[in-house]
Amino acid sequence: MTNKNKVEKLTAFFYEIGTLRRILRMHQQTLFFHDPTDNISSHSFRTAFIGYFLAKELKADADKVLKMCLLHDLEEVRCGDQNWVHKRYVKIFEDEIRRGQLKNLPSSEELLKLSKEFDEKKTLEAKIAKDADLLDEIFLLKEYELQGSREAIDWLKGTHKKGVEKESQQEKQMFSKLAREIARVAKKQKPSSWWDNLWTPERRK
Repeated sequence: MTNKNKVEKLTAFFYEIGTLRRILRMHQQTLFFHDPTDNISSHSFRTAFIGYFLAKELKADADKVLKMCLLHDLEEVRCGDQNWVHKRYVKIFEDEIRRGQLKNLPSSEELLKLSKEFDEKKTLEAKIAKDADLLDEIFLLKEYELQGSREAIDWLKGTHKKGVEKESQQEKQMFSKLAREIARVAKKQKPSSWWDNLWTPERRK
């Protein structure tokens, strides 16, 4: 591939991934909540940070985890997002989509291998990346709870038949003890707590 062709392929790919910010996440349908800021791009961004710090704490390969987090929903550029109801009825050819997206790009073989590793969820890094994906959902649900979403409250509580609280569906799927601990703290902590000690009525002199 000539350098000109390589640059053209990269440019097209950068345009493609830019459209992730326009793809809303479909759990909004079953959450009865509309949030135009909750898109695949914003989800992947926080997931990547969560994955990086989880990997550092768990002595895993943070570079691999970071890449997996950035790649994990890449195919949704071309197939859209599906919630847990849709997945019962819809088959997505993820491997085919990713090959079409990444072929002829620099490091395409590495990225395709990482995507497959994430899908298989067998390695420590893949499990951590999935934990990060699930944790982002916990944070988002807590933010929606603050805004009054009753459905988000129910998702966070996770009740069984007798109505006794237990882990949410996201927590049940988590691999690491650290991720579950962060989830428990996130469910108790106010989403606005980060600026509690920062606000002031006085402008800096």
